[in-house]
Amino acid sequence: MGNKGINKIVLAYSGGLDTSVILRWLIDKYECPVVAFAADLGQGEELEPLNEKAKATGAESLTIRDLREEFVRDFVFPMFRANAVYEGSYLLGTSIARPCIAKAQMELAKQVNADAVSHGATGKGNDQVRFELTYLTMNPDIKIIAPWRTWDMKSRSDLIDYAKKRGIPVTSTAAKPYSMDRNILHLSFEGGILEDPWSEPPEEMFILTVDPAKAPDKKTEIVISFVNGDPVSIDGEKMSPATLLSRLNIIAGENGIGRVDLVENRYVGMKSRGVYETPGGTVIHAARRALESITLDREVLRLKEEWIPRYASLVYNGYWFSPERLMLQGPIDEAAKAVNGEVRLKLYKGSLTVTGRRSDNSLYDCRFATFEEDQVYSQADAEGFIKLNALRLRIGAMISNNTCFPNKF
Repeated sequence: MGNKGINKIVLAYSGGLDTSVILRWLIDKYECPVVAFAADLGQGEELEPLNEKAKATGAESLTIRDLREEFVRDFVFPMFRANAVYEGSYLLGTSIARPCIAKAQMELAKQVNADAVSHGATGKGNDQVRFELTYLTMNPDIKIIAPWRTWDMKSRSDLIDYAKKRGIPVTSTAAKPYSMDRNILHLSFEGGILEDPWSEPPEEMFILTVDPAKAPDKKTEIVISFVNGDPVSIDGEKMSPATLLSRLNIIAGENGIGRVDLVENRYVGMKSRGVYETPGGTVIHAARRALESITLDREVLRLKEEWIPRYASLVYNGYWFSPERLMLQGPIDEAAKAVNGEVRLKLYKGSLTVTGRRSDNSLYDCRFATFEEDQVYSQADAEGFIKLNALRLRIGAMISNNTCFPNKF
């Protein structure tokens, strides 16, 4: 048994500055084996070189799991069915990734008989909550080690110094300390020069999207098909969830679509500035809402609209596996059964325009909507409808004005 009664630790490992230092620190402090775990969520980089790096830093082993399809199918798409957007613009790319990673990490911990897990999230951020809520949901007795909350290092500059002293290879420098987090849904940036909300993000920082001003002068037109609320094909070509999202990332990114710069409210209390690139997700979100506009009943749509901020907060705050999120998912998925059809969109220099939508489940009927003469609707019926809805307003006005009530309304 290692120091402090811990036998083995599974660390969520990316090979970046934080987790590279944490790996060595855990070994030194707890004197027990540390298994490094890396999740492939479509970071766009080769993860195999992490094996040599992790072992060189002292890991007993490194396990890499390809979670791309599971991530998009079981996490991203259900979230998209809810039209979840946090505080009006954030499509939750980092938030939704954490429970996926933590779930797989806990599965590995069980497999290797580890009695502790660890992560690289800071004590100021949301990720510590997202990871640990998932850990404790899957195993209420698991020991959790959060180094940023216990060690004496206070900044990423301290970590860089620590890594240099122990010969740990890292790419971060004091001159460029802002962090990046990438998966198949998005790429996020925070820290460093971005901590000043007045400071404009440098153009060279962006990776997934071109500068909208430098995007092609020609519009790109695509058609996305949906089945049961999920996108299944682009321009008639059927694809797996991860493949489809990857393809849309390229198409939308080339047209400068999907950049968001916002100051958000962290769950732990402070405000934080984040810059995000979510090209494919931005397109899916817009297309899906367009299809819902013709396939869902008005009151179902309104109910979903009321749920959006609540659902988004649950995801943002880390409650993916909570009973309330699962409860909301039930009626959301039931409504999605009607969201079938096609949406046509035009992409141009950072703008995204829906130009058409059609569905065999469409509730839109030209016979009722037309401004031309029709045989299905009597316009005179609107008079009674208006009078009934105006009744409370008329009563209120009469009372306010001390007006006598007529014998008949």
